[in-house]
This record gives sequence, structure tokens and C-alpha cells, in this order.
Amino acid sequence: MSTTAPEKHEFQADVKQLLDIVIHSLYTNKEIFVRELISNASDALEKLRRIKITEKNIFDENLELEINITTDDTANTLTIQDFGIGMSREELVQNLGTIAHSDSKRFLQALSEGSEQNLNLIGQFGVGFYSAFMVAKDVKVFSHSWKEDEPSHVWSSDGSGAFEIQAVDGQRRGTKVVLSLDKEQKKFCKADEIKRIIKEYSSFVQFPINVNGERVNTQDAIWLKNKSEIKEEDYNEFYKFACKAFDEPMLRLHFNADAPLAINALLYTPASNMEAMGFTRAESEVALYCRKVLIDAEPKGLFPEWLRFLKGVVDSEDLPLNISRETMQDSALIQKLNLVLTKRYLKQLEEEAKKRPETYETFWNTFGNFIKEGVTSDFTHKDKLTKLLRFESSLTDKGKLTSLADYVSGMKEEQKEIYYLQGTSRETIENGPYLEAFKARNLEVLFVYQPIDEFVMNHVREFEGKTLVSADQDEIELESVTQKDADEALPQDEADKLCGWLKETLGERVESVRASDRLIESPAMSSNSDKFMTTSMRRMMKQMNPDAPEMEAKVVMHINPRHELVKNLATLRDSNPDLAKTIAEQVFDNTLVEAGILEDPKKMIGRVYKLLEKLSLPG
Repeated sequence: MSTTAPEKHEFQADVKQLLDIVIHSLYTNKEIFVRELISNASDALEKLRRIKITEKNIFDENLELEINITTDDTANTLTIQDFGIGMSREELVQNLGTIAHSDSKRFLQALSEGSEQNLNLIGQFGVGFYSAFMVAKDVKVFSHSWKEDEPSHVWSSDGSGAFEIQAVDGQRRGTKVVLSLDKEQKKFCKADEIKRIIKEYSSFVQFPINVNGERVNTQDAIWLKNKSEIKEEDYNEFYKFACKAFDEPMLRLHFNADAPLAINALLYTPASNMEAMGFTRAESEVALYCRKVLIDAEPKGLFPEWLRFLKGVVDSEDLPLNISRETMQDSALIQKLNLVLTKRYLKQLEEEAKKRPETYETFWNTFGNFIKEGVTSDFTHKDKLTKLLRFESSLTDKGKLTSLADYVSGMKEEQKEIYYLQGTSRETIENGPYLEAFKARNLEVLFVYQPIDEFVMNHVREFEGKTLVSADQDEIELESVTQKDADEALPQDEADKLCGWLKETLGERVESVRASDRLIESPAMSSNSDKFMTTSMRRMMKQMNPDAPEMEAKVVMHINPRHELVKNLATLRDSNPDLAKTIAEQVFDNTLVEAGILEDPKKMIGRVYKLLEKLSLPG
């Protein structure tokens, strides 16, 4: 019941301009108004809680600190009430109708300048309240200050340029905002819709939010709590609630920082890699909050792309956002957040690898490809990521992993290179000719199995002063070793003649042929002589673009002068030149198959049949 006649006031010109912007172009999503009004209510409750510490005489002292929302789809209204600090008549006029306290002038100045650095949280400009006019044909604000001797008032406006204010009786402490909704916005007077919006944006507001008497926000913002106060089941329950998960996470990181930015973060590493299971590309599921209010459920740039598998929340009070809180604007600050968060997560992985290697191996087997992606795309963190790479090797058991640091620690004193071999499987590599020379010299070789691995190794290039070299490269200098059947090898001059004949026979298909001590049991192999295009890189590029022109491989053929096949070929060269030529071509094609660079096997298959025909002739 009103006690005085309403006083009519004109909005100042800048406020009229502000209302026009808010109503017609500020927000892309109208439901944001619910978040803004709840945020204002939460702020009012927090201010009252602080006042209670120093003040004794509080009006309506026994009221609960809560937010009550009432929907009425018959009257088409939405009411949001808090029992917070409240406002006097003067505060209603100043906060809702003038430039001085709404800070609208500074807001509009920043908006007109278009400067990303000048745009801060909409709440810091005090303009969040005006978002109500996006959906309401008129708004009434009933309020009673926390001071006992202050009367109650109602502020009302249709947003067209003026507002009225008058004294009323019977108001409780705090503020009650009543929105008469436009017909086309009727969905916002439905309880289920309001509950959905609260759960999306305001689930973690610290005060109870009730919709038609039912508590909606039942989850605590545990990322702001002390870790000692949180049980393991609380972390897992939060993960399932906030990240919409059904299992338990593999890893959890809960940390806070005060400098260079105020950050509270709770990050989860899932137990499974959905992207590797054939699902669509993962998208970041780390939500961005400011003081427990959702800013962006899927913020861009908060983490590097290679960490897109992470889930959780990041809360920072230092966020400069755009005016609608919907898109990050200050790219420099986002980069700072990105840097701090990424470094801290990498530190966790380093600690896991050192203290709990089995747990880290589980992580690697699940998300190792993301680390590889980071090595090739993130120059800032490349060194730390390189230390996190893991491999099987010639000195580890199947399934056991080693690191580049472990490899270097076990190197021979004179060894200057880290060797690796690419193959489809461990068995393929171990049964091929390229490993023989290294096994004979007790040199460790790292095994890589995916086409991208060669790309990764080329990006790493060097580790702790040691160059990474593919063991199928031609220009590798290895110490000499005594071969057990060296006395039975072809004499040097015979070996040289055979090499010359093979080069002449094979022509342009091979750069050169040489007798080699890199072979122990195999008769021959082809090594790659192109430093800039390894065989596996060539294969990967072919997979990426099958229609591209064939790329001639630059290879050197190595023959084993101790192998019976090679010695027989030297004899056959004079006694049966045609058969010797066929065998030479077949041996060379065999080496290309082992190297993975034989483009068309049709000729080889035809040649095999001819050889079988000759072998099956009677006599």
C-alpha cells in the first residue's frame, strides 16, 4: 500500500542511450537477465553479511540470507527477491536512474571507444540491472534498507525514458524486483525454464536460490574451499555434476594463485579419451566463472588446443570481459590465464611422471597424442612437453615405456645421437633390418608406431644437446664391430664389383649401392638419403593426400657381403646374368617393402611368379 503520491523522474540522456543499447543490441542471449539479477541479489546479501559484523541494529534481523524467485504464468510475471542490504529512496534514484552511481557514463564511453582494454565486467559498471528490460514491458523494484528508520519505496519504469518512485508500506528488508513480461517472453515465467537457467549460470552462488519454494542451487563452489575441507567423494560428485560425467576422473588438480592473477581452479583429467574412440573432436569443457557466476561454459583461448580434453572450472576475479560477459575481450589477460593454467597443469604431469610413473603411463596411453600435438604446435611449452614424451625401445620390455631423459642417461659417453625407428608395430621393427646394427653395438633405439611420431621427432630435433636421428637414415656413423662370419665375406674387390653391377642394373631407382657392416642377418636394406623427407613422413603425406604425384624416394642400397644370398648373387652375375638381374631387382624391391616406400607392388609380384616358375622347372 502506497503512502505518498509517485514522483516522476526523467532518465538522464546517457541512461536512455544505455537502455536502448541494452534492450536492442547488448546481449545475444536474453536469458542472461536472470543471471544478472541473481548476481545483484547475491551482492546485496554479501554486503548485508559484512554489515552485520559491525552494526547491531538491523531491520528484519532474523530474515534468512537467501534469494527467492516466484513465477506466475497466469499474471505473466517473474519476481526475484533478496533479503540483503536493500536501498533507500535516494539509493534507488542514484543506482537505477542517474549516471553518478550506475556508472553508465563511463560504460558508454568505453563502449564508444571500442577499446578492449576499457571494457570490464558489466557488474562493475552497474548496468546489469537494465538487462531486465530486454524481456519486461515494465519493471518494479520494491526495496527497504537495512536501516530501521528508513521507509520502503517502489521504483518503477517501462524503460522508455522515465521512472517513478514512491513510498510504500509492508516491505521486508532487501529488494524485490517484479518483471511484467512481454507476451513473446512468456517462457521466463515458467518455473522449469528459470530452474534451467539457474543451474546453467548460477548453480554455485553462495546463498540459497529458491524457485517457488524449492531450493535449486544445491552444489557448493568447492573450488573456492580449502582442499583440507573437501573429501574425495565430494570431488567426484562435483565432477559428475559439473562435467556431466558418469565415471570418476583419472587425475584431479585443485589449486589457487594470487599472482599474477587471482585464480581458483579445479581441473579434471577424464578417465577416457572420447576423441580416440572415434567421436568428434573434443571441445574444451573447462567453464569460466567470476566469483561463482558462470561467464562462459566453453571459453576460447583459456587453454591451448592440445589441452582440449580437460574438464572443470576456472574462477578469476580479474576478468575483463565484454559488456555481455559472453566473450572474452582482453586477449592479453586471457593469454596470462592460459600461461598460468597450462604451466600448472604441466607441473602436475611432471610430478605424476616422477612420483607415480604407473599413473602417468596410464595417462600417456590415453592422452599421449595430445602431448605430441602440443610438441608440434606449442613453442612456448615445447621443452616441458618433450620431457613428457614416452616410448617403447629396444632395451625395454613390450609395453614398458621410457623417456628421452632416461635414454640420455643411459647413453654411451661417445654417443652424440638419439636413435629412433618408425614402424607399424614392435614386431615389425624388431624383425626388420634396420635394428641389427644397433643391437650389435648395444645402442638403444626408440620405437615409434604412428605416422605423426616422425613429425613429432622432427619438431623435437634435439634433446639435452643430443640430435634425434631416424635409424633408417643413410648418413649414420657407427663404430665397427667384429662380425662372426667376417672371414667368409666376399673379398672387398668382389663386393665393389657387385655394388657397381647392382647400381648399373637398378639404374635411377637407387642413388648408390654399398657393402655395409650395418647388416648382421639380413642380406640387404635400403636407407633413406633425404634428410628432409624421411620414409615415414613421405608415407604420412601420401595418406593425407592420396592423389598427390608420387614422390621418388632417395635411397641407398646396403648389401651384406657375409650373407649367402649376396655371395650367390655375385657368382650368378657371371654364370646366369638374366636370373641374377631378376634376383637383384627382387632383393631391392624387398628392401623397399621393408622401408615402407614401395609404391606399386604389381611388378614385384609378377617377378616373384617368374622366379617360382624357374625354380619349379624339372632338373
